[in-house]
Amino acid sequence: MKTSSSLDPSPFELAGGDVGILLIHGFTASPTQVRLVGEALHQQGLTVVAPLLPGHGTTIADLSQQHWQHWTQHVDTALMDLKSRCQTVFVAGISLGSLLALHLAAEHPDLKGVILYSPLVKMPGGVAIHLVPMLKYLLPIIRKSPDFATDPHALDRLWHYPSVSLFGVHEMARLRARVQHLLPGILSPVLIVYSTLDRLIAPKSAQFTYDHMGTTEKTLMALHNCGHDVTLDSEWKEVAMKTHEFIRKHW
Repeated sequence: MKTSSSLDPSPFELAGGDVGILLIHGFTASPTQVRLVGEALHQQGLTVVAPLLPGHGTTIADLSQQHWQHWTQHVDTALMDLKSRCQTVFVAGISLGSLLALHLAAEHPDLKGVILYSPLVKMPGGVAIHLVPMLKYLLPIIRKSPDFATDPHALDRLWHYPSVSLFGVHEMARLRARVQHLLPGILSPVLIVYSTLDRLIAPKSAQFTYDHMGTTEKTLMALHNCGHDVTLDSEWKEVAMKTHEFIRKHW
């Protein structure tokens, strides 16, 4: 079994044709989270870019120093670089990456399409999430609960932090609130993929995202045999296939 420390959290690029996709990983994770889907898309001829978000792939203390604007600026730079190399560009993201993909879609209406995996537009936690702005000074770092996956080897493919920065959670919540207000103005075609077994996002997050987006070209796809990490759990091949079908339809 691989451990997180034996994996490489670095960003990756897979050069392909004139159609490109930016793949954005989730909170406390790394580009390993989207590697399988990225390689599958590259095999179909796409150029694939997966950046490493600031504060990730280093230390949890580094993550605690980041603001949501650092993440949005980083993926915007990556997108502009990809646009300089590809005529047609799509953006996809999982969890926190889904929020960043939506933020990019609001800022770049020329995107050909947006793919959202396990969208974090509504966060779980009930009352607790509202206490994070205060709790982060008392418990800046907390141990993660065990991740859930149906494939016993899925999480062997994921470089991630074993702990969570509540400073980072607060920044993610601030970004989520901003993105919620941007949803009606997003007009690019959208594919939303989520799992009914996901324990990390609010149960109605995917449907809420679908209902509030301004675009009329939107598809909601439910999975029933994987956890939050849909891009590397049991149904990742289905996710990659549907992603490619969506891209082919809209390029």
